[in-house]
Amino acid sequence: MAAAVRVAAAVAKLRVVASSLRAAVRSVCSQPVSVNERIEDKRRTALLGGGQRRIDAQHKRGKLTARERISLLLDPGSFVESDMFVEHRCADFGMAADKNKFPGDSVVTGRGRINGRLVYIFSQDFTVFGGSLSGAHAQKICKIMDQALTVGAPVIGLNDSGGARIQEGVESLAGYADIFLDTSYLFITGPDVVKSVTNEDVTQEELGGARTHTTMSGVAHRAFENDVDALCNLREFFNYLPLSNQDPAPVRECHDPSDRLVPELDTVVPLESTKAYDMVDIIHSVVDEREFFEIMPNYAKNIIVGFARMNGRTVGIVGNQPKVASGCLDINSSVKGARFVRFCDAFNIPLITFVDVPGFLPGTAQEYGGIIRHGAKLLYAFAEATVPKVTVITRKAYGGAYDVMSSKHLCGDTNYAWPTAEIAVMGAKGAVEIIFKGHENVEAAQAEYIEKFANPFPAAVRGFVDDIIQPSSTRARICCDLDVLASKKVQRPWRKHANIPL
Repeated sequence: MAAAVRVAAAVAKLRVVASSLRAAVRSVCSQPVSVNERIEDKRRTALLGGGQRRIDAQHKRGKLTARERISLLLDPGSFVESDMFVEHRCADFGMAADKNKFPGDSVVTGRGRINGRLVYIFSQDFTVFGGSLSGAHAQKICKIMDQALTVGAPVIGLNDSGGARIQEGVESLAGYADIFLDTSYLFITGPDVVKSVTNEDVTQEELGGARTHTTMSGVAHRAFENDVDALCNLREFFNYLPLSNQDPAPVRECHDPSDRLVPELDTVVPLESTKAYDMVDIIHSVVDEREFFEIMPNYAKNIIVGFARMNGRTVGIVGNQPKVASGCLDINSSVKGARFVRFCDAFNIPLITFVDVPGFLPGTAQEYGGIIRHGAKLLYAFAEATVPKVTVITRKAYGGAYDVMSSKHLCGDTNYAWPTAEIAVMGAKGAVEIIFKGHENVEAAQAEYIEKFANPFPAAVRGFVDDIIQPSSTRARICCDLDVLASKKVQRPWRKHANIPL
């Protein structure tokens, strides 16, 4: 009986010990489970941004979310996100409440690949406080910029923001200093501020819409119908660029023969010197696979700039457009061209220039606007560029505008003229009116001037062009020259920086 009692007591003690062990095990294991659950919960919350209701509102406006844009732009499965758990640090105006805290804040950052090439990216999330920039937002962007600089990779920013976050005051403005079609707008001050200061009524579209900035101000380079169209074009554009200024221009396999002749170019320039033609047709005929990615196609249309490939190598194209203002250079076209030339020079991209320019656009508006100063920017850009430079004069090359367009005098490496080229101070008619003023036989004088100057021979005799070539051989000659110039090296004296005429 006593033994039975002792056994029962021992069993009871064992049960108590077992119960205590189970409680201890639960206590030890519960914390990791809780942390894991919180991590997953935070991830789910971050992926939803500002919530499903705001995502739906974004879609109703015809816009993708920040994460959808990244997914469309980058190669599938290549995106590696950083700082998903970062939250803003503002405690004023109710911002410290849990409902106003969103993991990742108002920007998604990380790295990925486009066609296998590394790129860092940030995409502002309009569903979180309208994509407004906070201190944490700016910190995330700066971090990936620093990482990209370390490894020599580009940074792509997908902007969709209402500006600085008002609740954070000066901290959000400090963040800007640190990083500095019907759905997107760019302006310094919105329509309401303009109305209050200048009493001017203007809509968002008129003030800073896509059409305004791609046709009038030149602030934006291209406009697209929607997010999908824009991101697909961005992928294409990215393929033309090196990853950094330390890399050469990209070269890809080419199936378009480098020695291909282009017979249609022999007749593309009209016999009448006053008749227009489309320089884009010449560009398409010369480059690989007729593929030309034009930059700023709707701004300063009298000059054409963009990227193409020659024998697989990325090149920058600059050309006068005879269809618009006869191809004259003006203030806007000079600035547009200079900006593009300097970009290509900064990233080791060879330059090909097609010239048909009758001069600078005359008139008081141009003179008062500073055409001399702005025209000098294009001259300076070509003179400063050390990348391979090949120039083809298709027809007119008159006066100072001839000098500006990558002439031999600006250290052009190879300069060609077509048989239709006219390299002179000015057109025959204007020159004759000055030289033979009051002359009885004006037509004979004009014919004499054309014979002497309105052809490529005077420039060729003086070595200002390296050869007079058949237009059909243009592609073959350029491809051959670029192969030779691939090893070009130019040593310039050290200086702190250049002094371009701004």
